[in-house]
Amino acid sequence: MHNLFRKLTLLCAILCTIGVMLLVGGCAPIAIPVVVETDVQSTPTATAEAAGEGEGATVDADTPRIITLGGPVTEIVFALGLGEYVVAVDSSSYYPEAVTALPQVGYQRTLAAEGVLALDPTLIVGSTEAGPPEAIQQLQDTGVDVVLVEAIDTVEGVKDKIRALAVALDREEEGEALITKIEADLAEAEAFVSSASAHPRVLFIYARGAGAVNVAGIETGAHTMIELAGAENAVTEFEGYLPLTAEAAVAAAPDVILLFQTGLESIGGAEGLLEVPGVAQTPAGQNGRIVAMDGLFLLNFGPRMGEAVLALAQNIREE
Repeated sequence: MHNLFRKLTLLCAILCTIGVMLLVGGCAPIAIPVVVETDVQSTPTATAEAAGEGEGATVDADTPRIITLGGPVTEIVFALGLGEYVVAVDSSSYYPEAVTALPQVGYQRTLAAEGVLALDPTLIVGSTEAGPPEAIQQLQDTGVDVVLVEAIDTVEGVKDKIRALAVALDREEEGEALITKIEADLAEAEAFVSSASAHPRVLFIYARGAGAVNVAGIETGAHTMIELAGAENAVTEFEGYLPLTAEAAVAAAPDVILLFQTGLESIGGAEGLLEVPGVAQTPAGQNGRIVAMDGLFLLNFGPRMGEAVLALAQNIREE
């Protein structure tokens, strides 16, 4: 392929020389496409100034190989039309379906630089949640371009994240199209909420087995989604996540309990959830109002955010 490129370049030079000889005005530039030996095409990238990392990052014109870190970031890269350039993802990335066929480099927060570099990436794209810092520094020290965007779980945070990645990957027009769709989806969700009479109290439980059951307070992605869905977070006394106690569950008095599907499965389904101290005594427990959603969809904060808000708004109101 490189030989072909050199021959085409030489041909261009010859044509230009002939043109100079024949026309005083010289030779107009001739565009020659770069052909690479992989299944992807070259893609220029611009500076992601909003990210604070990876300034001046570019995809290698000869061997574009992108590794994405974090489910939302992976979804954005694919939604921007660059999925064919992605050669690996982290373990939290499983949408769109094409991602499941790609190699994984581990979880985005516990990366091993050696494993990432073994896949010979030319660009690593993730959020500021990626780590540990030593691994990120090691990746940067090798000269591989690393672009990290802020992970802020709000509507504006999602827009900023999409715009930063779109700039970094030279897909600004596609990025604005994604934002327009999200705004339309959120408008549809808002219209649904405005027409709804119920505004339930929702308790989000993050479970990883019966011994690890936590609830979401304010300043969390779950809190943001609950409010966007026109409901009330049943726990607002603290920020972040804290272990669920029987007293706290009863005091929260949720109308609906919300979990990830995997979280509900980890504690034995609905029956197992009702065995968690205090849950059976809540209005949600007594009425069987338990809603489980796919985690990457519910807390997407990416291209499907608006869809997730509408789905949540509908699910918490179904009797």
